[in-house]
Amino acid sequence: MTVLPAVAALLLVLTLSPGLHEQAVLVGAAVAVATWLLVSHGVRRDGLARLGPANAVTLTRAVLTAGIAALVVQSWGTAVPRTLVVALAAVALATDLVDGRLARRTDGVSRFGASFDMETDAFLILVLSVYAVPVVGAWVLLIGLARYLLMLAGAAWPWLTAPTPPRRWAKFVAAVQGVVLAVVGADVLPRTLSGALALVALALLAESFGHQVLALWVRRREREVTRSRVVRRAVDAVALLLVWVALMVPRRPDHLSWGALLGIPLELLVFVALAVVLPRRWGRVLAIAGGGLLTVTVILTGLDLGFYEAFDRPFDPLTDPDYLGSALDLVNRSAGHLGQVLAVGGALLVVAGALALSVWAALRLRRAAHGAPRLWSRGVVALAVVWVVAGIGGSQLSGTTLAAAPASSLVHSQVDQIQAELRDRAVFRHALAHDPYADTPGSRLLRGLRGKDVLLVFVESYGRVAVDGSWFAPMVDQTLAAATGQLATAGFQARSGWLRSPTFGGISWLAHSTLQTGLWIDSQQRYDQVANGTRFNLTQAFRRAGWRTVSDIPSDDGPWEQGKRLYGFAKMYNSHNVGYTGPRFSYARIPDQYTFRAFTRNELDRPGRRPLMAEIDLVSSHTPWTPLPRLMPWSSLGNGSVYDGMAPAHTSILQLLGGADQQRNYAHSIQYSLESLVSFVQHSHDKKLVMVVLGDHQPNSNVSGVGVSHDVPISLVAHDPAVLRQISGWGWTPGLRPSNDGAVLPMNDFRDRFLSAFGSNPGPG
Repeated sequence: MTVLPAVAALLLVLTLSPGLHEQAVLVGAAVAVATWLLVSHGVRRDGLARLGPANAVTLTRAVLTAGIAALVVQSWGTAVPRTLVVALAAVALATDLVDGRLARRTDGVSRFGASFDMETDAFLILVLSVYAVPVVGAWVLLIGLARYLLMLAGAAWPWLTAPTPPRRWAKFVAAVQGVVLAVVGADVLPRTLSGALALVALALLAESFGHQVLALWVRRREREVTRSRVVRRAVDAVALLLVWVALMVPRRPDHLSWGALLGIPLELLVFVALAVVLPRRWGRVLAIAGGGLLTVTVILTGLDLGFYEAFDRPFDPLTDPDYLGSALDLVNRSAGHLGQVLAVGGALLVVAGALALSVWAALRLRRAAHGAPRLWSRGVVALAVVWVVAGIGGSQLSGTTLAAAPASSLVHSQVDQIQAELRDRAVFRHALAHDPYADTPGSRLLRGLRGKDVLLVFVESYGRVAVDGSWFAPMVDQTLAAATGQLATAGFQARSGWLRSPTFGGISWLAHSTLQTGLWIDSQQRYDQVANGTRFNLTQAFRRAGWRTVSDIPSDDGPWEQGKRLYGFAKMYNSHNVGYTGPRFSYARIPDQYTFRAFTRNELDRPGRRPLMAEIDLVSSHTPWTPLPRLMPWSSLGNGSVYDGMAPAHTSILQLLGGADQQRNYAHSIQYSLESLVSFVQHSHDKKLVMVVLGDHQPNSNVSGVGVSHDVPISLVAHDPAVLRQISGWGWTPGLRPSNDGAVLPMNDFRDRFLSAFGSNPGPG
């Protein structure tokens, strides 16, 4: 078998020029090993003494496909000559014109050869479709996944796996796919034209597959072996169970249990009743429509489960779709482009699988009910009686209401949520218009902090779970105790308490804007209303009172227009203008210690400067909390190259989804952020420094658990005792660690309380 040495030689050549990184070589090698295993199995199964010339040509195409796959993976992180990829693809596609004819001329036609040729072509088209994604978009993956989606459907409907008579048009369409994807991948045409070509190719492929499926549908009874009545009833029971479970799965993770499935879903009873009485033609329409609605129910339930797990709230159909871009950006920053492609592909497969299973189950259930109407009618009537009696009496079983209508309740809750969001616009617009400090002149603002450098420091995902009620809290408490002592040695004191955050697990900008504006901003809709308005905030108060205002947000990859418009920062630092050239640590582009070092260099060390107010976001404690940097000598930080080789740039998809060590990694990340902050205070030598240090939200439920609070620690740190005396009435605890039973202040109350404590008076209006 020459596939392994041939691929090894090809990868060696490609490694020398243009060059392949480790992941690309591993992908090419994996394709080679998979090809070798599958070909060896096929040869043994069919009893072939040798491959023969036609299969050797196909094997050459498989070798080239392995090289192309390696180059495609390489192109995600490093520029690869498109001419090289397209040239290899052209040679591979050309061999497809040879192997079939050669097999017929040499009497080498075999079942193995036909299968080998088809699967090699399918994988080559999949690889080329992945290569075309940056040119026309992720939808082009449908071309590459078509063959595999049909295989997946074949697992549900065995009649789809039967052979079909050869069709010249199908061979032409398959050839068109490879040629079009190669041309699109070359990126030599206007991208609009490339998209149009790919769309035409997808339409041709859909027609070809549709024709094949239709032919198999017509002939299925001739090809399928008659199944026994027991098997049919078992499959019918599986379909019934799938629909029942899909309807009854709870929408909250903390409600997941076997007992939650014990209710009787009204929608299932209605569906079966209609399936019994409707004629076959309308029954199929009912089944397909029911399968589609069941898919929507499954997807919405899955979204609710995911949002409760991540953000401790249900999915909001009005505003949450806007977070798709942020979610993809998080995956890309944390797991790289490969992780992003895998995540999108996995999501598409899940949706396609849910649709396929739902439609299959509905069709199967309709056919079973229509085929045995007396049996199913009796069952529906009996369950309907139980449903009505249980509904009147409010009966429950294992905590689950027997008379359930889960899909209707889901739709009702979504409609209620949309209506509530629409009503909230007017309510929040009224709150925006009333602000006691909006017209306060600068001379009457923040008089108790004159001459101080005030830093508002958000520590990403720093929630109550880090210091209270978890197995890892003692680790962080130890760090806080040591940090309090180090601050005291440097002449600084701290007072700490609790705030209740408007968000959980993510969407940090809701917490930032809540603290700054004094408004409860718990949705993207409210944030957009604030961002598009002129709400007075803490940053504006400091600017109006004469401070220079700055933001330092190392997770930003470019200008933050909303920050300029909403907060009015005089200077905004991001990942590109602080001089950092070191490696990325997963999501965190810049380690927290370097963020403080660059801030000191760019702002605190400037001669003749005004008092400074800055918002600084520490993101080393952002999910997925690995890999982490370590504290370095401040004199060695330079441009960040000291971090080279410390950790890989990206984490894995499994770590992003949550692993066994996630809680420990989270605790270590909080420790690192706090240690960086205290070390900064020690090295800044700024006795005018006043810091408000707080978390933005709790980490997600993988770390925090289900049903926990939204509390986050907050500390005020200062060298001047007079600063801390001005908040003596707040009841905060000395040190950086708040008391477990301390009062919890809503985060939106902080702005007015802070302004009032430090000598600000409401304006005349």
